Amino acid sequence: MNATGTAQGVRISIARAAARAGERVSVRQRSKQVVFDATALTVAAVMLFPIYWMVATAFKPGRDILTLTPKWFPSPITFQNFQDAISRPYFLDDVRNSLVIVGSMLVLALAVGFLAAVGAARFGFRGRTAYLVAIIDIQMVPLNALIIPLYLQLDGIGQVDALPGVIAIYLAAVLPFMIWTLRGFVANIPVELEESAMIDGSSRFGAFWRITFPLVAPGLVATAIFSCIQAWNEYIIAYVLLSSPSNQTVTVWLASFTTNHGPQWGPLMAGATITGLPVVAFFLLLQRYLVGGLTAGSVKG
Repeated sequence: MNATGTAQGVRISIARAAARAGERVSVRQRSKQVVFDATALTVAAVMLFPIYWMVATAFKPGRDILTLTPKWFPSPITFQNFQDAISRPYFLDDVRNSLVIVGSMLVLALAVGFLAAVGAARFGFRGRTAYLVAIIDIQMVPLNALIIPLYLQLDGIGQVDALPGVIAIYLAAVLPFMIWTLRGFVANIPVELEESAMIDGSSRFGAFWRITFPLVAPGLVATAIFSCIQAWNEYIIAYVLLSSPSNQTVTVWLASFTTNHGPQWGPLMAGATITGLPVVAFFLLLQRYLVGGLTAGSVKG
């Protein structure tokens, strides 16, 4: 009985010690989680605050925008800034130009970039390594550093102050990123899936279209979102190459709110809010595919 009681006591002691150790581990895990959550919320607040301040300023009357004591919430709310922004000359023309430039560039870039990515991922050819290294090297060159030679080249073919010239420049700027990213998505899909479909009687193109392309589609969506944001927000190229007010983009149109007397902050913030809406709408429309696209190409390539 004594031996049995002693063994039982030892087991109870061990169980209690294990429970205390588990509680300490649980407390440490909860503490780490609280720290991580607080850090994430702080970073999110820092990143989102400029956007909030822009939108809030767009709804403030002029006296509240220029006051020395900042007003964190617009009260009273006014829509006069938005009315002043959209009534500025060439607003609709510049919105149309931006949509045409970004839409045309995106369609061409997805078509060309996807085919180039498939070739780099699926086919072996002489110089493929040098080709991929060249893509990385091109991405390292700032586009703004090439503005003078690009201007001279487009001027030689009569494409300065013309939308096709800007579309070509944006296409050349986006393609390296798109090819490199899509190559990772394509390489992540086993080629055996296509081979199995071909064994079952499908053609090579049919196997690719029915098997591989649906798996790559999330990657196309993710790449399209980032390329769209990059092209829509670009300013220097459009400012230098498009001199006519009716041919400019909305980012250049925003510069018209800066006058000799200083920026017109209310209309400027309203115009910036309006300018960001198409990109936000495009992202929200495709965001359900974005997570799948980001993770699909992250394993191999």
